[in-house]
Amino acid sequence: MALKQVSRRGVLAGGAAAMSATIGTCAFARRHRDPAAWLRTPYKYNKLILGGSGVAGAFDEKAVDCPFVFSHEGRFHLTYVGFDGTGYQTGIAVSDDLVHWERQGIMLARDPADPVTRYNVASASILRETELYSPGRLIRVRGEYVCAWHAYPSAGYEAGPAVIGLAFSRDLKTWRREPPILFPRDGADWERGGLYKPYLVKDGDTFYLYYNAKTAEKTWREQTGVAISQDLKTWRRHPGNPVLRNGAPDAPDSRFASDPFVVTHRGQWAMFYFGLSAADRKARDLVAVGSDPLHFTKLDEVLVDAGPHGSIDDDYAHKPALISHRGDLYHFYCAVGGRYPDDVRGISVARSRPW
Repeated sequence: MALKQVSRRGVLAGGAAAMSATIGTCAFARRHRDPAAWLRTPYKYNKLILGGSGVAGAFDEKAVDCPFVFSHEGRFHLTYVGFDGTGYQTGIAVSDDLVHWERQGIMLARDPADPVTRYNVASASILRETELYSPGRLIRVRGEYVCAWHAYPSAGYEAGPAVIGLAFSRDLKTWRREPPILFPRDGADWERGGLYKPYLVKDGDTFYLYYNAKTAEKTWREQTGVAISQDLKTWRRHPGNPVLRNGAPDAPDSRFASDPFVVTHRGQWAMFYFGLSAADRKARDLVAVGSDPLHFTKLDEVLVDAGPHGSIDDDYAHKPALISHRGDLYHFYCAVGGRYPDDVRGISVARSRPW
């Protein structure tokens, strides 16, 4: 397929052989013999579990992207964004084994009459259990499920400075989309170029909305911050933003530290994210850990790396989403293989146990 828009995707394109991941010294790692053991999924499936449908006129005709996985009513569900040549819309698929997926159609559709979502609307997360080794069930707030979405203002692939909002549903089918809650113009310099993936977490009585954002210059950088609320209506940006910053010039996240997926386990917090290296322009999934939802220290390990030449993810293995099943951890990610603009973009998975 050929997607010719100048976008974040074009910036990611290209590169040389995969580099060794060195993010820096981690105090957490010094205190624990193997701090990444509970986070690791080294066994790739090495096939797409969902790709562009190829159906003319379908919302996901050209490509699929941005996985989010959860369990609901005895089945696994996967939300994803589909690209049709005009922009993003959000679809949903179901599965009994986390490998074979049935498309269920559009979950969140763009609205041509709405200036915010007339071209794009991408659901990035629905509020779910935060414990990594839970079933990943959804959480209701005042009887409703809560979806965090972002939308780009122009036609094309991630064109223009995106905003973030929430939507609410009682049945996961009909969603009430509310006005945006975060705008790039209201943020600091690190986020003035536009906002990306929102990931919503509830801890006690507090909601944390993690998101990555970009600087405004042509050759931008992306980092990750968080906004905080007690009621899902009034939000304040954390004064310590960005909570996840770019690494050193030779680090795998020197350019982007993006697409947060935040979980807990046995008193620890973990932020899965992807890094883009300025050195080889590859994207790969990484992780940072901490003892609270606002402070994270990067582990010097790549969890899912770009694959060898000719593989489904030889350019990027990025945009993490995880769930556990029968003691195994499944790490979904967007796999991109081939060279822009003729690359193939879909969703694959890695697991903690061999296939």
